[in-house]
Amino acid sequence: MTSWYEIRARATGAEVVIYDEIGAYGVSAKGFLAELGALPEGTPIDLRINSPGGSVFDAVAIYNAIKRHEGPVTVWIDGIAASAASYVAMAGDEIVMPENAFLMIHDPAGLVMGTADDMRAMAEALDKLKGSLVQGYAAKSGRDPQDIAALMAAETWFDAKDALDAGLATRIAEPVRIAARFDIGCFRNAPPALVEMVEEDEPETVPDRNGLENEQDTPSVTAKGHVQPDNMPPPASDPPADPAAIRADAIAHARAVIDLCRLARQPQMAGGFLEQDASLDEVRAALLAAKADAEPEITPHHPQPGRSSAARPWGEIVARTFKLKG
Repeated sequence: MTSWYEIRARATGAEVVIYDEIGAYGVSAKGFLAELGALPEGTPIDLRINSPGGSVFDAVAIYNAIKRHEGPVTVWIDGIAASAASYVAMAGDEIVMPENAFLMIHDPAGLVMGTADDMRAMAEALDKLKGSLVQGYAAKSGRDPQDIAALMAAETWFDAKDALDAGLATRIAEPVRIAARFDIGCFRNAPPALVEMVEEDEPETVPDRNGLENEQDTPSVTAKGHVQPDNMPPPASDPPADPAAIRADAIAHARAVIDLCRLARQPQMAGGFLEQDASLDEVRAALLAAKADAEPEITPHHPQPGRSSAARPWGEIVARTFKLKG
């Protein structure tokens, strides 16, 4: 299964690579934590990060697990450590950034559909998450938590020198060739230099432990975490995505699924269809089949069909499908 991380043994310790969105491909931090916990106590770890962020819950779990690790942990920010990925980076005993790398901190965000109570519950959850993140950044940097909270609210990007001055990095390394093939359209303050790198979309190599590029006989690792031999051409880049259009399509699809399930008197099925990313045709077919199997012949001995007492409220069904981002 495709994953966003890799943990591999080395002669001098272990190398942990996070080169994609944390929690992507349906792979949670559970496997990561199991592999990390299997390392012998005291194992030195080189944690390499080139990630736009991802699931804040997974990031918090990874941060705590790395902090519990007995051996020394050196974090190498090979490209960008944005959002939730920057929080993971704070778990390192040392944080090394090449001159052209970037680190970004901002408030956690989430999407929820439902009642006013659902919205308030989401807001309370985000406030608690931010409080936890603020403490982690403040502990590493030594800065006042209120200063960190303000920087997060403003979505603040740091180059290597800025991060060093802010206490969010401990050492600057030589610049490396970076191809940050991530959709940064969801970030409102992305630095022009990073935007230019994304537009150029050059092939990427993994820097060695001194921040320099690997030799030519070493396979390159793309920003998606896939190893590709040097004699293979780089994958074709996808056309730039429009985040606003993607979000609008997702919301419209979710509403259509919910409406279909409510009309079919099967609201409890909405959450499953949304989690499976089912098409509207698949939803219709499944609902028709369920109705044919479950609908009894109406006689004086059978009650009229109505809303099932086991069906969960609409807000609860949809709320459980949101994914918090850090």
